[in-house]
Amino acid sequence: MSDAPRPYTLVAELTYRCPLRCVYCSNPLDWARHADGLATADWLRVFREAEALGVVQLNLTGGEPLLPTREQLGRARAVARAARQRLQGRMEVLFVTPDYYVEFPKACMDGWGRRFLVVAPDGLVLPCHAAHTIPGLAFDNVKTRSLADIWRGSSAFEAFRGEAWMSEPCRSCDRRGADFGGCRCQAFHLTGDAAATDPACSLAPAHGLIEAARRAALGEATATLQYRTAKAGAGERG
Repeated sequence: MSDAPRPYTLVAELTYRCPLRCVYCSNPLDWARHADGLATADWLRVFREAEALGVVQLNLTGGEPLLPTREQLGRARAVARAARQRLQGRMEVLFVTPDYYVEFPKACMDGWGRRFLVVAPDGLVLPCHAAHTIPGLAFDNVKTRSLADIWRGSSAFEAFRGEAWMSEPCRSCDRRGADFGGCRCQAFHLTGDAAATDPACSLAPAHGLIEAARRAALGEATATLQYRTAKAGAGERG
């Protein structure tokens, strides 16, 4: 398989609207400001462009715009149970574990801008779900630029694509082509520098942050959780 950047998976975030307030959610906390700007025709065009690019996997995701009833949940469970039986041996359910207790980080999204595309509800194209949290990156929109053009020439995708952006210890590390420096978003949120080695890596200068977090996890949790919700007075848009 060629190592050249080629998208295999398109993650389509159809909406951010959701009545739930899950702490772990990667969608924007100020989701009410994000309009669901793509019409059905826009999404269909994006899907066709993704197919032409060679994408073979489509993930439909986003928020939870409707609160399901007990009956709907029951039907959903039945559908999922039947699908699990029908696809047994052909589809694997993966449990993704955090990388805070390993020596080296995971290759987040299989490397920035290598295999994954995320299209947000408003049409912005991102290298990963949380890329919009990194300041200084300019993301293109499928309303004004084709998916292929964005994949091949977007400054946001080029920012951490490949190895040229890496500093030490990543630059000379034998694993740089395996984990690609880890997660750019995690690096930014823990160190303030998106180009830093992911602190989850045992070789990272900031690995002490992870070690401190592990020690803190053994004691009583004191962090205040920030829930994903609309601000007072903000209505849904889209």
